[in-house]
Amino acid sequence: MLYIKDLVYHPAAVPEPILKGLSLELSPQQLGLIIGPSGSGKSTLLEILAGLARKTSGSIHWRQQNLNRDELQQLGGLVFQFPERHFCTGSILEELRLGHPELSKDRIDEALRAVGLEHLSPKTPPHALSGGQQRRLALSVQLIRQPYLLLMDEPTAGLDWSMRQQLVSLLSHLKKQWSLLIVTHDASELVGIADRCWMLNHGEITPADPEALRKAVMTTQSIA
Repeated sequence: MLYIKDLVYHPAAVPEPILKGLSLELSPQQLGLIIGPSGSGKSTLLEILAGLARKTSGSIHWRQQNLNRDELQQLGGLVFQFPERHFCTGSILEELRLGHPELSKDRIDEALRAVGLEHLSPKTPPHALSGGQQRRLALSVQLIRQPYLLLMDEPTAGLDWSMRQQLVSLLSHLKKQWSLLIVTHDASELVGIADRCWMLNHGEITPADPEALRKAVMTTQSIA
């Protein structure tokens, strides 16, 4: 279980904390959804959980172990918003083996199969993929690391309707094996597969009822 208690992030250069005493719990094989507008602190939270930024105070536990920054880097796999901008090699195979040159063909095939890209040639350049395929490859890059927690920043941003639906279906499948924590400003498609939801605004977090959010989305769609 992921357990965050009284997390504060207050860089010295800003007058107010970016995250203000944030607390939440997420059980194994659950998908947690944090909803908030731009500037609410969503991406900052993921960077802290991935060990890329240092919290000011508070604690982050996984299975009752209080984790430091190095341990957080082992715990979580972060898929950035627009992850295609972070690809830096010339092929799918090179992208997956980056930092893992010893990976076997079976391990690579398994990682691609997990995200539905097993039909592609490993020699395919990442930038030749569609937007949805690039998001899947970014997920596969993290799955290779075997993290306990998948962290995703606005995973459906910039995708057309069909690609968004395919990605939501994939995430619903992945949560059977991993814990996922996703941040987004638009919950309309992801709330349908969420087990836990929170609203984040101005660095403060409050729990939200997933079922109530699903009903609100359905009502909005029926009116539209």
